[in-house]
Amino acid sequence: MKIKMLVSLAGTDFCLSPQEETERFDATEAGRLIEAGFAVPVAEKKVERAVKQPAPEKRG
Repeated sequence: MKIKMLVSLAGTDFCLSPQEETERFDATEAGRLIEAGFAVPVAEKKVERAVKQPAPEKRG
């Protein structure tokens, strides 16, 4: 689960700053951080891409 940190958080092998997005934690731990007010969930942004359609085939 991707979360965005609201506060700094450090452990033995990581250091996270406010506004940093991470997928470091499993869903259970991420939920705990969100519930405690240390983080918020990040909504996945859907990227719409333009696709060029080929020109219609002309046969004479």
